[in-house]
Amino acid sequence: MMRLMDDIRSIDHFNLWSFDLNLLVAFDALMRDRNVTKAAARLRLQQPAMSHNLATLRVLFQDELFIRVGRDMAPTARAHALAASVRHVLAQAQGILTSAESFDPLHDERTFRVGFCSEVEVLLMPLLSARLRRTAPAIKVLASPALPDKVFRLLDDGDIDLAVGGYEDGGERHRREILFERFLLCCFNPELIDAQSPIDRKTYLELPHALVSHGEGIEGCLDRALRRLGVELNVATAAPEFLTVLTTVRKGPLLATLPSRIIDEYAPLFGLAASPVPLDLEIRPISMVWPAQTDREPAAAWLRDEVRGILGVTSAKQKGQSSAGFERPSRIRPQ
Repeated sequence: MMRLMDDIRSIDHFNLWSFDLNLLVAFDALMRDRNVTKAAARLRLQQPAMSHNLATLRVLFQDELFIRVGRDMAPTARAHALAASVRHVLAQAQGILTSAESFDPLHDERTFRVGFCSEVEVLLMPLLSARLRRTAPAIKVLASPALPDKVFRLLDDGDIDLAVGGYEDGGERHRREILFERFLLCCFNPELIDAQSPIDRKTYLELPHALVSHGEGIEGCLDRALRRLGVELNVATAAPEFLTVLTTVRKGPLLATLPSRIIDEYAPLFGLAASPVPLDLEIRPISMVWPAQTDREPAAAWLRDEVRGILGVTSAKQKGQSSAGFERPSRIRPQ
């Protein structure tokens, strides 16, 4: 590594900029063919252009380099001394230009940092971890919070590689793909609340609520949807974690309004009854967002495909547009 750094520091960029590196290609062709006409044909040049290249090389290296012997050109001692180094430089350049970055999930080691701001973390991470143990045992995933107002800075700073949640577009520096639409249900403990499912609008508005909130407002993630309808809920408590809200509802006579996937998965485990929400509450769809510079990075693309596969979503490239992976559950319309 130190040798490489020393080489980088010793490069005279100005002199290299003024040197036509194509002359090295011409030199190598002459070494291979020992004939100006054949070397010109190899490079698809006219013979006068190849002769001009040879004349320029002679001036630069202060040596004849190739001397005519019959129909061929015999390399001088100086040309022989240069040949191996020139071939090595050209081989390295060709390798850089033709090599494709590769990623082998079965053997490569890497830690991906994924940001979340929604219920998708608790739904996705267990399935993703189980899947990676089978298909990519050396891959690790670190989950962390990534709220909508901070997610794009986290991506720009390299603190996370990918974010999955209710995000908007981030601009030219970022890519966004909608994975699926979200819909809401509410749940309650039927031993503590004497209500029938589906809950009517009047009962829904009168009962105390427990909501998810990641900020200072107690109406939390539903704040924008409620303001759009001009509706206020009787919010008794709010917490940043879905499982905290579910536990609160299990212990007390409150309603919880949560994404349908969370209620479908966890409400039965807590002994909670589910009901459609009697309000037309709209929330952001679930999207993946990532830095534009990792668009074609094989490892990053592989991770996005894993997320799509687990969520049952077809990629935008496959469908020609972003995909919604889940059906919308039935709901009561506002009365």
